Amino acid sequence: MHQMHGAGETGAVQPAIELRGIDKRFGAVHANKSIDLKVEKGTIHGIVGENGAGKSTLMSILYGFYQADGGTIHVDGRLCDIKGSEDAIAVGIGMVHQHFMLVEPFTVLENVILGVEGGAILREGVDKARGELKRLEREYALDVNPDAIVGDLSVGLQQRVEILKALYRGAEILILDEPTGVLTPQEADHLFRILETLKQQGKTVVLITHKLREIMAATDNVSVMRQGEMVAHRKTAETSPEELSELMVGRKVLLRLEKGEAAPAATVLEVDNLCVETSQGVRKVKNASFSVRAGEIVGIAGVSGNGQSELLEALGGIRAVTEGQVLLNGQDVTPGRGVDAAELRKRGVAHVPEDRHRMAMVTSFSAKEAAILGYEDDASYQKGLFLNWHAISDATKHLMSEFDVRPNDPDLKAANFSGGNQQKLVLAREIMRDPELLLVGQPTRGVDIGAIEFIHKRIVAMRDAGKAVLLVSVELDEIMSLADRILVMCDGAIIGEVSAADANERVLGLMMAGVDPHEAKAAEGQS
Repeated sequence: MHQMHGAGETGAVQPAIELRGIDKRFGAVHANKSIDLKVEKGTIHGIVGENGAGKSTLMSILYGFYQADGGTIHVDGRLCDIKGSEDAIAVGIGMVHQHFMLVEPFTVLENVILGVEGGAILREGVDKARGELKRLEREYALDVNPDAIVGDLSVGLQQRVEILKALYRGAEILILDEPTGVLTPQEADHLFRILETLKQQGKTVVLITHKLREIMAATDNVSVMRQGEMVAHRKTAETSPEELSELMVGRKVLLRLEKGEAAPAATVLEVDNLCVETSQGVRKVKNASFSVRAGEIVGIAGVSGNGQSELLEALGGIRAVTEGQVLLNGQDVTPGRGVDAAELRKRGVAHVPEDRHRMAMVTSFSAKEAAILGYEDDASYQKGLFLNWHAISDATKHLMSEFDVRPNDPDLKAANFSGGNQQKLVLAREIMRDPELLLVGQPTRGVDIGAIEFIHKRIVAMRDAGKAVLLVSVELDEIMSLADRILVMCDGAIIGEVSAADANERVLGLMMAGVDPHEAKAAEGQS
């Protein structure tokens, strides 16, 4: 790596980071198109954009994971040639990744010093590191027990270890990529207090997030990317979520879903004392009991990994039930007792799984094959002993038109559609069967703002057509926007229910962390 002093104005405060004309292609994909960006020293700078806008590529170039095809990187006014993460660390850049890079059986201290142990004698290096770690924890309010095993820590504490790792390596600039995806609202608020402390101590923070609420709450400045280009820079105090979303998408977007009151009718789904175990015998769902009525959306909130996925898979017939009972319109349909996913589909249960690539589609299939997956026995798709591909192609074109799937090409391979269009294709397949019960997991995961608006409207339309909807999402904004009643899961158990009218992030966040619903509501009343 080499550095050269830039010809900056003498005495002027240089930006912490300045990117000039950064260009990057991956084959035919032009990921970054001559990007210019200035990040002022001692600020929290947000970068927003839809999936595929190029923001993560840009930060990966800054951290040395990729090399730009053109353009220059300047850190503190110096031209830098960053060929790898070691070069980035050497000029004071640290990165906290979306998926943590920690060794779980190691202690906090061992993880922090891993690769930079120092000292001719390891013990001396460790003792010195312990003192430095204590100083960093104290200075930046990053309280973590240095001797705790990382695998035993909560996700929020593991994230603090990642920040400590970067600071221990001398980071003056910290890049965080979607840092709140696996945090409760309270943990996210604590993270933002930590970032504010870092800023007060002179550090510079770059925050990549798709959550506009977080941009408004935590940043000083924000830059917007769209289709590989940098389209706007704003002072956060002088913009709004509405303006930012319009800049991201290129058109006005309805951020608040407008829906009328629910009109619940007869009970469609009744779940009684349900328990679900993994193949290793680990109980993931513990004595869950609830119901969903026709004409209502029931949402299940919780931090990822608290049993929601296993519950949804069991109700969809993908995973066997260990104990308890599932009734559909009063009939026993408990999965694993002679009832599977195919039988549930016949009885009017549609299921949009959380992981579309693993469970909802085969990406090497064409769109028309994906559009009939699970419904290939439908009489309208048959022609004697064979499938009627002409009829299937016509039906797929109709599905794609109804759900605005682009391009409307039934022969195109599913892998060649964007994530949002793949999701719309799966939703179209399930919703257009006119089911009595729709099970939907993470309906807008990896989906752009414009498509989110469309998907939310279709889910509400199902409710208004008198269907029962059970929604699982880790996005609290989504749960609060869509659900009429909200169940909260923590450690496999449903610990409480909140009506949509009474729901707010603080109460739900406390419940997601395991606080009793009455205590959570009392705490809200005192705040």
